[in-house]
Amino acid sequence: MFKFVVKRIISIIVTLLIVCSLTFFMMKIIPGGPFTGERNLPEQVLEALNEKYHLNDPILKQYVDYMVGVFTFDMGPSFKKVGINVEDIIAEAFPVSARLGGVALLIILIVGVPLGILSALKQGKYQDYIITVLATLGIAVPTFVMGSLMLYIFGAKLGWIPTYGFDTWKHYIGPCVSLSTFSMAFVMRLTRSSMLEVMGQDYIRTAKAKGLPRRKVIFKHALKNALIPVVTYVGPMTAGLMSGSFVTEKIFAIPGMGKFYVEAINNRDYTVIMGTTFFYAAIAATMILAVDIVYAILDPRIKYQ
Repeated sequence: MFKFVVKRIISIIVTLLIVCSLTFFMMKIIPGGPFTGERNLPEQVLEALNEKYHLNDPILKQYVDYMVGVFTFDMGPSFKKVGINVEDIIAEAFPVSARLGGVALLIILIVGVPLGILSALKQGKYQDYIITVLATLGIAVPTFVMGSLMLYIFGAKLGWIPTYGFDTWKHYIGPCVSLSTFSMAFVMRLTRSSMLEVMGQDYIRTAKAKGLPRRKVIFKHALKNALIPVVTYVGPMTAGLMSGSFVTEKIFAIPGMGKFYVEAINNRDYTVIMGTTFFYAAIAATMILAVDIVYAILDPRIKYQ
């Protein structure tokens, strides 16, 4: 296992190098620059800004400087937020997105997995039909529609939840519910189908034939294997939740990673775009490694050489 983890860490570093390189050159290929959108900007001022931020340097030198900065945790200054570095923006925004994503993840797991198990165990009964309908609706309704409905009905009309901000526990209700709805519905369906497949395996029938209690058959023998596909989905999903939701944070005016990322794209703020992309890629790669480790915990038959 140790050698496997070391090899995966090396592959993560290589992956991050590729992501950083692609992001850098894509930013350079796009016509214009971070200051070309400024109105009535004199040519001398534009030249001075490009010189200050080393945008006039040869492309290879810019690339080497950027890659050195990334792996020394110095991603450079923001072009639009004067006096603020990219790592400062991430340090400010990531805890907000992580809190939002963490609560949404708890909702997804606490509600989605048990309902998926219940639906599988009650196959063909009214509980199964109700849960299936709810899961289908959750997948069919887009996140921005759910967020808008929460904001309009429960916020503006009923006044049960705040319509903006992220200060008290009530502020979590709207964005966390809208952010978790799709993934929760998907986890329900995935858990149900996986549980039904596992319950039909020979070793489950053998365990039942030996007279083991139904609860022990389900939770000790069936559930671990049934959760493997769920873990596969939850790993990358967690990276997405933790690193910021563009739509949800925009709707509820939450100052998280998604909000700053959208602003950086609109403002052509290259360093912020490249820094947040690198940060997201690092989280995603780490979560995929965590999924592989959890595989071995859930199923002892899985051995990494």
